[in-house]
Amino acid sequence: MIKPSEKKTGKKEEKKIEKKVLNVKKNKEIDTGTKTQLPDDKQKIIDEYAQKKGDTGSPEVQVALLSHKIQNLAAHLEVNKKDNHSRRGLLKVIAKRRRIINYLQRLDVKRYKILINKLGLKK
Repeated sequence: MIKPSEKKTGKKEEKKIEKKVLNVKKNKEIDTGTKTQLPDDKQKIIDEYAQKKGDTGSPEVQVALLSHKIQNLAAHLEVNKKDNHSRRGLLKVIAKRRRIINYLQRLDVKRYKILINKLGLKK
């Protein structure tokens, strides 16, 4: 007895499969979504806000990266008003940025004020 997975496919089915594979390959070449652009933006932000070379964990860099993420999510939510999952994610990112900013304010007020002015944030 022949199992369903071992059945031979007809020529029409093979052509359909080939077309799907070709479409997937074409889409991968044409796709220029934000995923390919994000590392460039991220690297620019890191270079701009880093305290020294190779710094990616300082509060300034973290706040700048979160601010960039917040801007992207806010733009997404303007278009997709009913996307409550992304809205919740946005609120979580905003809260995280607020905590890091509060930490920086306790750590060094001068660095806090410079960062707030540079990013154009309130408070």
